[in-house]
Order: sequence, then C-alpha cells, then structure tokens
Amino acid sequence: MCQATVSVTLLGFLLISAIAAPTKKEDVEIYRFHINSTVTSRYAITVITSRVVNQHSESKEINFQVKIPKNAFISKFRMTIDGKTYDGVVKEKEAAQQQYSQAVARGESAGVVSSVGRTLEEFKTSVTVAANGKVTFELTYEELLKRRLGKYELLINAQPMQPVADFKIDVYIHEDPGISFLEVKGGLNTEELANAVTTTRSGKEAWVHFYPTREQQTMCKSCTETGLNGDLIITYDVERVNPNGDWKISNGYVAHWFAPMGIQQIPKNVVFVIDRSGSMHGRKMEQTRLAMQRILGDLASDDNFGLIIFDSHVDVWKQELLQATESNVNLAKSFVRRIEDQGATDINSAVLKGVEMINRHPREGSASILILLTDGAPNSGVSNPERIQANVKEAIGGKFALYCLGFGFDVNFDFLEKMALENGGLARRIYEDSDADLQLQGFYEEVATPLLHDLQLNYEGASNLTQTEFGLYYNGSEIVVAGEITDNSLESFKVEVVAFSKSKKVKYEETVSLRDLPEVPPQHENFTQRLWAYLTVKQLLRKELTLKGEEKEAAKKEALDLSLKYSFVTPLTSMVVTKPQESDTQVAHKPKEGEERGRCHDCLLVSQGRRGGPVGGGFHILAHSPPVFHPAHSPPMSHPGLPGLQGLPGLQAMPVRPGISGISDYEVAEHQDYDYFFQIEPQSADFVTMNPRPTKISQFQMTSLPLPPANSVRFLISSSSQPKPLCYDIPLASKIRLLADPSSQFSMNGELTLYGGKGFKQIAIHYKTNHHLTISTSGINYSDGQNAVNFVWGQEPTKHEADSVSVILRNNEVDVTIGSVRVVFLLHKEDRDVFLWPAIRQQPKHGSLQGILAKTDVQYEKLLGSRIKINNQEESASLSTATDYRLHSAPSVECWLVRLQFALQGELSDFTVSQL
Repeated sequence: MCQATVSVTLLGFLLISAIAAPTKKEDVEIYRFHINSTVTSRYAITVITSRVVNQHSESKEINFQVKIPKNAFISKFRMTIDGKTYDGVVKEKEAAQQQYSQAVARGESAGVVSSVGRTLEEFKTSVTVAANGKVTFELTYEELLKRRLGKYELLINAQPMQPVADFKIDVYIHEDPGISFLEVKGGLNTEELANAVTTTRSGKEAWVHFYPTREQQTMCKSCTETGLNGDLIITYDVERVNPNGDWKISNGYVAHWFAPMGIQQIPKNVVFVIDRSGSMHGRKMEQTRLAMQRILGDLASDDNFGLIIFDSHVDVWKQELLQATESNVNLAKSFVRRIEDQGATDINSAVLKGVEMINRHPREGSASILILLTDGAPNSGVSNPERIQANVKEAIGGKFALYCLGFGFDVNFDFLEKMALENGGLARRIYEDSDADLQLQGFYEEVATPLLHDLQLNYEGASNLTQTEFGLYYNGSEIVVAGEITDNSLESFKVEVVAFSKSKKVKYEETVSLRDLPEVPPQHENFTQRLWAYLTVKQLLRKELTLKGEEKEAAKKEALDLSLKYSFVTPLTSMVVTKPQESDTQVAHKPKEGEERGRCHDCLLVSQGRRGGPVGGGFHILAHSPPVFHPAHSPPMSHPGLPGLQGLPGLQAMPVRPGISGISDYEVAEHQDYDYFFQIEPQSADFVTMNPRPTKISQFQMTSLPLPPANSVRFLISSSSQPKPLCYDIPLASKIRLLADPSSQFSMNGELTLYGGKGFKQIAIHYKTNHHLTISTSGINYSDGQNAVNFVWGQEPTKHEADSVSVILRNNEVDVTIGSVRVVFLLHKEDRDVFLWPAIRQQPKHGSLQGILAKTDVQYEKLLGSRIKINNQEESASLSTATDYRLHSAPSVECWLVRLQFALQGELSDFTVSQL
C-alpha cells in the first residue's frame, strides 16, 4: 500500500495551511479543495474540505493532519469514505486516549487530535481508500478574531502540493456596525494571480474569493509544478460610530464589543526590566538592543520611564523615573547600546526593583506598566518560581500590570505566564528568529497607548458573564463581554461602563431596545452562544493557572464541561476519529500526538501463532506504516530465515521487548505476543507469506529520515548562519570531554549510557583543586574539599551556594554555575529510559576552550547537492533528524548529518577521557 498525505496547518492569527503530498499525481488526485471562512461579528468559523480520489488499481493510504494556533478550537471533523461518514467525537483527554487504545487493540486504526500544552493543537488521521475510491475530509474550527493595533487579521495559507481542478477560497464577513476598511495582500495576491482574487464590499458585508485556474496554480512566484504555496492576508476593521460599542443578542445570549475612540492618551510610567545574563549572548542580545532603540524612540514626551538590567546582580540606569524628553531618550539609547551579557539570572530581585521604582513615583492621571524580558529561568537569588510569584504579587498589590516576554524555548514560560496573569498582564513568547526585534517592538506597540484604566462593565438583565473588569484599555484593542439573558421577556437591556481616563472618571451608559437590534439570520443564530462558550472556556483556562486546590479543580471542571458540551478541542479534551477495520490482516496504527519522534516508517509487526491470528506457523502482520518503533536500541539481526517468510532480501528482524523507544505501555500490554519486528527496506521482496493469503508489500518505501544508529548518541551543533544545524554520532559508553577551560581550571566530562543510545548516565565537573560535582540519573553530589552536599531527583527545589559555585535543583533539572560557566543539566525520561543531557547557558568567550560542547556555533557553507563546507574542507552530508535534548520539550529537528571528525575538526580520541 502506498501513502498520500493531505495536511492542514493553521498558524498566525487565523492560518489555514493545507498540504497534500500524493505519491504520484496519476495515483491520488485532489479533485476538490475548498476553504470557506465565515466571520460574523469577529467570530470566525472556518471549514476546510478536501476531496481525494484514488485512481490506482490498488488501495492506498491517505493521511490528513492539522495544526492550529492555541486561540482556535477545533469543533468538528468528519471523513466520508465512498458514501459513508465517520465523525470525530470530543472526549475528556483520558477517555479519548482509552478509546484510542481500545480501537488499536480491536484491529481498527484511529486518529487523535489533542491540544499540545497551551501552544499548538495537532490532528492526524488516515484512511485506506480502495481502488477508484473517494474520500472527503472536512475540518471545522472556531476562533474569535482579536483586534490588535486597530485591525483584525485573517491569514489563509494554501499548499495543496498539486494543481487542483476545483480550488476555491471563500471568505464572507458580516459586521453590523459596517466595515470601515478591508485589504487583501499576501503571496497569493500577486500580479500573476491578480484576476484570481476578487473582493466585494457592501456596507455591512464583504466577500473575498480566490479561484485560481489549474494553470495559474503553477505560475506565481512561490508556485511550482506541484501547485500553490502562499497565503492570503485579509485585514479589516469596523465602523465605530457608537462609543458605547455594538451588540448582538440571539437565542438568550448577549455579546458586547467595546472599543471607544477619540480619547486622550494616558501618560504612562513604564519600567523595562532586561535580562543580560550569559544566555542572552549573541543574536538575542543584539536584537534586544535594536528593539529597545526603537521602543525608546516611540515613547511619548509625557511618558516617564526607567531601565533595569540584571544578571545575578541588578543595575539601575537611573534611580528615578525620567520624563521621555529627547535628551533623556538619547542618553537611554546610549546606555542600551552598551549592555553586555554576563552572569546568572536573578529575576526576583530585578522585578521587585522595578516595582519599587514605580511605587516610588506615583503620578495622578497616569498608568504604570512593568515589562520583563528574559530568556531563562531564575537561578540566582530567590530561585523558587512559586516564591518569586508570591513576592511579585504581594509587591504589586494589583496596582499596575506586569507583562512578561519569554525569549526562546529555554525560558520557563509557565512561570512567566502565571506571574503575568496574577498581576493583570500577559506573557508572550519571543521566537529566536531574524525578526525577534520586530516581535519585541510589535508587542510594545500594542501596550504603548493606554486610553482608559480600571474599567468595570455592568449589565442589567444578564448573568454568567465573561470577564467584566479590566485594568487597562489600549488604543487599537477591543474588550468583548458575553453572557446569558436572565429574562427572555425583557424589552430592553442596560449596560454601564465605568472607567478612568487621563483626567476624570468616565461613564458610558446605554439602554438597548431588543426590538431595535438587527435580526440574526437563522444560519447565525447560535453564534452568540458559541462565542460566549468560547470566551468562557478561554478565560477559565487562564484563571485556572492562578488558582490552587478546590478553586483550581472547580475552574478546570467548568472548562471541561463546556468544552464537551460545545465539542471544543481544548487542553482538557481530545477528538477521536475511529474508522472500521480496513482488512482482516492489516492494521494501520496512527501515533498519538508527540510520538512521531524516534519511529521509522513502513514497518511491520509480525506474530507467529498470535491469539486470534493465523495458525500453523504462518505469520500475521499486526501493524505497519506508520511505525510502531525504530530498532535503535538493539542491533537488528540479519534475516533469520523464519518459516512462513519467503525471500525477503534486505529484511531485518528483532525480538520485540517492552521499553524499546516508541512502544507505549498500552501497546506492550495489548501485544505481548509480538514475535518479530520487520523494517522493510526500499525495493525489498514482493510477498510475505501469510495464513490465509499472501500480502504484497513491494509498494512499501522508507519515508522517514535516518535516525541515530543503534550503538551511538546523536549530537547537534547549531549554526547562526544556516537554517539547519549539523549533527554527528558518538558511540555508546564513550567517556567524553564535554568542556574544559584550562585558564580557569574548569573541566566537565560525561559518560554516555551503555544501553539506550540517548544521553549520559553520569557527568562530572571539576573546578580548581577542591570543587567536585557529580551528576547521575540517581542524584547530585557536590564537595568543596571540606563539606559534601547531596541532592536527590524529585526532592523539593533546593539551592546551594558557596565560593563562586551555585547549584539549584528544581523538578527535572539542576542549574549549575561554577566560575564563568553555567550549565543546566536536564533529566529526561523516555519510555523507561532515564538519562542526562547538558545544556550550556554561559561559557567564557576566549578561544582556548576544549571539548565537544566548546563549539556552540558552527559556520558552514551549504554547497550544491548535499555537500557541506567547513574551513575550506568539503564533505557529503545527509539530511537527517536529531532530538534536541537541550530543551525540556525535546523537539525533533532536521539536521545535516556529517562525520564526527568533520563536525568537530578532530578525531574522537581527541575528545575522550580515561576517567571522569
């Protein structure tokens, strides 16, 4: 069976990206591809429909996968296979996983869509389509468009990977106040495709259509012979004639949008707290300096501002808040240009210093804002996150907002998010990309112009309201409140908004006649209720982060109940799509979310005499592509010549054991009687002889990138000049010099695990003659030559400091600063394997460092084909994957695999030690 892929990726504010990758155009054709988005009063419901036909003489497997931003909730998914429809069912996360396991055990294939923490949601399923059969995928998701800088933005990205005869994108927008402006731009709105885009506006309504012909789908700048690859960006805003806002009432629910204009800006007192610790070295520090230059230049002349920079010490630019005069701003810019990275990270002292500065300079008719930028976790001073959160909350006392910007993925974002939410602000991740400075500046622009503060919205005749108290209202933003009408016989509805402007207390009042409200078309009559449910769930999930005990559980239960009632896929729920058994001998197991890493494609699990399976020595294929696991932890045996297998050149087999990477507990429990695992090599033999009939497997192809060999560990070297890092392999059980600085008498050595092939079992640090630190998977031991301190993984967060040495244990990491070196050691647990991985956060900048981790950035040149050039040396590389264990999330990344000698410019013996 061959595979084709239809996938949809949703990013940005509203991003729809559909990718379909059929094996051959003549085999699997996407004959219809439609994206339909309906936006009613900023609430968008988007439906993606893809229809595919298998024109081949054999059955083929077609995959469908979706990623959407955290602001969107998937609410519906269905597949129609040759006239029969299969709907996804939203269940509590644990129940969904149980149904998934049961489906696999029954011999059915299943797909699960789950929320990945609070970042992305991922959906993946597949279906085997018979020869000349058809399948229709239909995905629906919902999102409230958020107003930023005076506009809403709908971004649609399409990449079907083949020209489609019936390709359409239709967007319909209905806004009762009227549409003030609408603009369409993006990579699909180019000169070559200009006549494929049509825009129509008529008062309250707007239509955008994108209907490219098959020929046009290969003509645009980003198009190829495989079809479209680009986006449409639809930007708009609404008329704001009524300062009290606009309303929508239907089916017993009310929604209110409040965004008054023409208000004088409130002067602000803003303090920037900037992390300058060693981990900010390089591009992050450069981008921070650049962004601050622009932000300082955007300060209003009546704003007061302050600057704090910190590592393990806190430095204040000026002890007093200064007015943003031209001379003061220029002095501040000069100071920012001289910021250098160094030291550890004392977030507690830095933020409390910022609070103190603002509290020391109260100013009537102004709004105060504290902005923290950091790329790491607290590892100096007070390092317990809960204690820091409590200290900051007590110090601020609800008087002003704290905004936390987390730079990169090493940062403890959960800690920052909770601290911001507890103090009336929000947290945002700044991605380590070339536009990080623009991300920082863009965030500041959103909060740069406060217009009202201490807002209270009151509604007479409504209950079960979403959030009604807001600390600040910023220019270009919008406040949305929704609730239930308590008495459906009411003829009018009263709203009152009380707030404070620059100079006075203001009140917005209006009595709304329910008879005078615009009628809601039947097809939109439920949208107000769904908007209320959407907002309520979002706010409960945020609120739950700041609560404890029974209150936390109550908020979580309320959010879960609403998610189930409205079929929202949230961090508390998952959607399960289960299809009927596709054959009596083959089962397609689709991996759970996050399990793609460490697996091979086109694998077979074979059982001899399995319960309920074939008998008489035949072999039963229990599962095949996508994979169940990769044989990375035991050397695969050559073809064993087992009975029932006829002539399979290139076939490898190995016994299946619990604990091997990629096999989850339930798989082992359900399939203890697996006998052999088979990995089908490209162009392998044609048949596996089975009882009762042979199954052709010649169509299986290896589709995954190569993984680390069974007897080695894969390492990454980042490159600031290239999009992909380099990677190389080191044999298991090696004792490696990780980092050494002879000038400071610092050395760090590690021993790789003997079995498992993933990381280190023990790492030792020596500093000068008396400091010795040993970290293993069982604990941490530190000695200064006179006293010894021992820690155990899992104990309460602990900190030890003495003589230029800091050791902080928290959760599954130990943060160590010794001299001028800072290393965070992560304890990873995967499938019963436990191992360590060091992540360098700060090290000396001179060139005499030694060890495999001394080189944190490699400068290489990508030549034609797969050739790589380093220091005038060229070598062939292969595109591969590696797991970045330097991060807790352990993402799988693409890399260029090269020989160790080429990557490190030396022999393995140059980096090995005889003892730790």
